[in-house]
Amino acid sequence: MKQKHSVPVQIRFNDIDLMGHVYNAKYQEFFDLARLNYFKTVLGELISWTHKGLIIASVKVDYLQPTFLEDEIHVETSVSSLGEKSLEMTQAVYKNHNPEPVAICKSVMVCFDMKARVSEPIPEVWRKKFTDFEPGLGVNQSVG
Repeated sequence: MKQKHSVPVQIRFNDIDLMGHVYNAKYQEFFDLARLNYFKTVLGELISWTHKGLIIASVKVDYLQPTFLEDEIHVETSVSSLGEKSLEMTQAVYKNHNPEPVAICKSVMVCFDMKARVSEPIPEVWRKKFTDFEPGLGVNQSVG
């Protein structure tokens, strides 16, 4: 059974814009926090960003509803597609226990050797941990 990876996020006063809702750029910080937590949970450790890591190649965010200071939010994260050198993540922000998301993010991340500065295949040990955490996740060669 596929597990849900969910991270609660505290909205702070400095996340709010002049309109009284969460500023759109803050959502990327929420997605980053949840993404790192996902990797730590699924891979069992923090990625060594000085040796091999995953870098963002593409990000698309759809903002569906405003979020306000008093809202309680959480971010759900999953790998939606796994390629040879890259993966696609889908993340969604939910507020106040509502089943409809307020924002959805799709990002493509590329496995990258930080020292050689080249992309490389996703390590088999990572690939196995992703597919163990998310049964049914298949390899999509078009992702990378």
